Amino acid sequence: MNQQQVLLVLKFYELTNRLKNTIRTGWKRWHVKRERLDSVAEHTFNAQMLAVVMCSEGKYDVDLQRVCWMLSLHELEEVIIPDYTPYDGISAAEKLQQGHQAVHELLNGLLKQAEIEALVLEFDARETPEAKFAYQCDKLEADLQCCLYDREGCVDLSQQEDNPIMQNALIQELYRKGLSWSQIWCEVDRQTIGYDDNFLAVLSAAVAQSSE
Repeated sequence: MNQQQVLLVLKFYELTNRLKNTIRTGWKRWHVKRERLDSVAEHTFNAQMLAVVMCSEGKYDVDLQRVCWMLSLHELEEVIIPDYTPYDGISAAEKLQQGHQAVHELLNGLLKQAEIEALVLEFDARETPEAKFAYQCDKLEADLQCCLYDREGCVDLSQQEDNPIMQNALIQELYRKGLSWSQIWCEVDRQTIGYDDNFLAVLSAAVAQSSE
């Protein structure tokens, strides 16, 4: 590497290092009461570990290395833009536009910039088997973390007056039915993510454990 490339490596590392201290927005929205909350970097790592074990036990015919690349990169945008939730009043199209612009800025000058950006675009398009699988791993990781927090009793549903997520019609309906926090969270994802049977089986088992 020449001196310019060395400096690019150091700059990229320093920027992405911020994700270690970027707490996932969902936990803050739900007022999760815990001394230490999951960061974006930790979520990224656990999503990759989930991909490894799901690929093993589910016998998926996907390129696991490509999947892990996608999962390592898709949160990169949050170095620059917020960790938006679906309830933050920003459209999916605008979030994608902001995210892609942020990734482009972060990768600017890297020799493999085009190749890396293509993986981010592939993940967001969710058309290839690898992208579909990676997307489910990303979403299931948050579901499983929610279940772990709920088992610890970290969320009080009666203390969510300023939580905008509670204004969602489906969530209000599930809350009125008496579901727990993790049951609400996971039921919404069950209805909206499009999990395959393997992911649904893991999700159901996690919810059952958190309800014991």
